[in-house]
Amino acid sequence: MRVLELAGLAPGPFAGMMLADHGAEVLRVDRVKAVSDRPRADVMDRGKRTIGLDLKAPEGVSAFKELARHADVVIEVFRPGVAERLGIGPDDLHAVNERLVYGRMTGWGQDGPLASTAGHDIDYVAISGVLSMLGREGDKPTPPINILGDFAGGGLMLAYGVLLALFERERTGRGRVIDAAMTDGAAVLFSMFYQAVQSGHWGPRGTNLLDTGAPQYDTYETADGEYVAVGSLEPQFWEAMVTLMGLTGLPDRNDRSQWPALKERLAAEFRKRTRAEWEALFEGSDACVSPVLSMAEASAHPHNVARGSFVQVGGVTHPMPAPRLLGVPAQDLSPATRQADLSGWGLPQEEADKLRAQGVLA
Repeated sequence: MRVLELAGLAPGPFAGMMLADHGAEVLRVDRVKAVSDRPRADVMDRGKRTIGLDLKAPEGVSAFKELARHADVVIEVFRPGVAERLGIGPDDLHAVNERLVYGRMTGWGQDGPLASTAGHDIDYVAISGVLSMLGREGDKPTPPINILGDFAGGGLMLAYGVLLALFERERTGRGRVIDAAMTDGAAVLFSMFYQAVQSGHWGPRGTNLLDTGAPQYDTYETADGEYVAVGSLEPQFWEAMVTLMGLTGLPDRNDRSQWPALKERLAAEFRKRTRAEWEALFEGSDACVSPVLSMAEASAHPHNVARGSFVQVGGVTHPMPAPRLLGVPAQDLSPATRQADLSGWGLPQEEADKLRAQGVLA
């Protein structure tokens, strides 16, 4: 599968990475100056090739259309209308390749009052209702970095949409336009919680079972200033935890009025030992207590080492592709800055050389 990925921030490259991780041939199209001055080679560019193309020049647009003629997928990350003004919108490219899957990645979507305005992950999750649910009781909403909007609600949803459209194309022979909006994706991720709020089973931020309201689902500081994560939701896991900790006479965890007192008791107990001591105590148990590792520590954890969950590429630690397709060898995760052979994309070497000489291609 051949994918043309128009360079952009976060969600578009992430969707391209997810496809490249599982064998797609991804060609990232950046600005000429960006490629000439300082080619990128970050984690989300792994497994790809890269070129710079001047899409404001007629020759650059013609070259892009020729690449699209030989592609299966285009990932486009502009504001609504920009691709059309450049002459590389869905209608323009379907005119040369009706089988093309055209994936559009935006924050607000292709239509609606906000479609043409600027925004970032925090804005998209804010109007989806998701941000209002994140944070501790009595505190302001806390954005989860830019995971929910950019990556989960955006890039991952776009990659999923691409696969749906490719599956459909096998039956119809025609491509489809995908409108992947981060506001939509973030809302879908919280489907269960929208229902819970409307049914009265989910209360204000930070007072519920899974949002740090409950003592059995929270983080606790240890003696060395580190933290452990407690997820002992079911009674048998809770019993395993408190037994190993030697705790007796605890308040009833099923009584929500007792949650603050119970959290104070657990917090005091966890501060008596270091994170490593708690990790050793709970090792091999079903207590559902885990050390909160830094990103640097995660790659050295025995479980992650045993599964090969991380790999070094060019001196940088990468998470391995997921999900795993058993029996399929790992893909080449080298950076995108390798030389791209465009002859297989319908652009002969002599034409590529001519465009390079004109400064249209890098």
